[in-house]
Amino acid sequence: MKAGFAEIDITPPVGTHKIGWLKDIVSESILDPLSARCAIFEQGRERVAFVQYDLLCIRWTQVADLRKRIEKKFGFPGDRIMVGATHNHAGPAVANLGDVPRDEGYIETLMQKSVTLFGAALKARRGAKLGFASVFDFEVGHNRRIIMRNGTTRTHGALTNPDAALCIEGPMDPEVAVIAARDLKGRMLGLMVNYTCHPTHLGGGTVLSAGYPGILCRTLQAQGVPVALFLNGAAGDVHTNDPVAARDVTLEEAGHKLAADALAAVAKMTFEAGWPLGGGRTTVQLPYRKLTPAEVAGTLPGTQRSVDPAIYERTMPGLVARIRARKTQPAEVQVLRLGNLAIAGIPAEYFVEFGLRIKLDCWPVRALVAGFTNGMVGYVPTVKAFQYKGYEPTLGPPSKLAPEAGDQLADAAVRVVRRLWKSKPLRKR
Repeated sequence: MKAGFAEIDITPPVGTHKIGWLKDIVSESILDPLSARCAIFEQGRERVAFVQYDLLCIRWTQVADLRKRIEKKFGFPGDRIMVGATHNHAGPAVANLGDVPRDEGYIETLMQKSVTLFGAALKARRGAKLGFASVFDFEVGHNRRIIMRNGTTRTHGALTNPDAALCIEGPMDPEVAVIAARDLKGRMLGLMVNYTCHPTHLGGGTVLSAGYPGILCRTLQAQGVPVALFLNGAAGDVHTNDPVAARDVTLEEAGHKLAADALAAVAKMTFEAGWPLGGGRTTVQLPYRKLTPAEVAGTLPGTQRSVDPAIYERTMPGLVARIRARKTQPAEVQVLRLGNLAIAGIPAEYFVEFGLRIKLDCWPVRALVAGFTNGMVGYVPTVKAFQYKGYEPTLGPPSKLAPEAGDQLADAAVRVVRRLWKSKPLRKR
């Protein structure tokens, strides 16, 4: 068993356009550096790798480009590389979204640096033992959707007015799951942290930042972890805003708390060599939703056009034309195996209910979900969320898929896991 970790700076220059708030925002300052990180694991002839960015998302075409470059330069199999973003809202424009045009120059620099990063992780490989453990955290992430007494949902609502608010719509996922690697002398090589929560801090301002995932990783470095990757989970409806206390967990609080959680998990671990590795993937054709005049006009009860409704009006003709022309949206679902862990990569702002469903349906295989991975198809809400509306199911730049898309992605992930483990389902749905 070998493991190699590496990190590289990907901070854009001041003046770079930001993404994550639909409107076009030009950066004016840098609060903290943005990074790309890589972890590579080898066992015999099997190899798997993870690349993580402090960015909002990574497009499918960029993932394909990166895999091709890495295969050509290093001979590493592209289908064993999982490429994901933390979903940081305070980073550069790596995709077209709302009024924001993607920065092609930055993207090309990012691809070049990513190849350099991968080579550094390969060079850093050492004989290793791996450990896994998880703890619970109920303080950082909270379901952000509040069902109101009028039968609609308010995203980013609060339970402060019992005459208007009824209850929280859904759950959160409290698991902080950690995979750590030590060399054969017991020295830490690096780790990966999986938790489920939107990093939206500083998205609406002009400052560039890595958000709470950046603080998490830098805090762990200060505690002796050379490189820490953050794999965000199915965080489509989970946020740092606590609807009960009506306060937002700050990015510093979130980063420091999750770093403490990760170290608590490491303290519980038993480290062993010889973890089986593997991988599989499939492409799902997700249906777009069936459009109605009221949905296109944004007049359905519960519709929530956030940031600026005018952005929706400007982008709606192109979005409608795309839906009618393409009919479906391809989405890659990838699973990488680390021992008895299945890391399922989902290219979406996936609702937490689906992440929990994958974890349930894969048992006794221990499944983790990495959202915002290998592309981005936008929000994937539950059928119930479509009933109550709110921001995430509202037709617009980040939301266009049909209600059945979430279960299709979960079904695909579970099928790939069962193929890898040659197992049959224990639960019938």
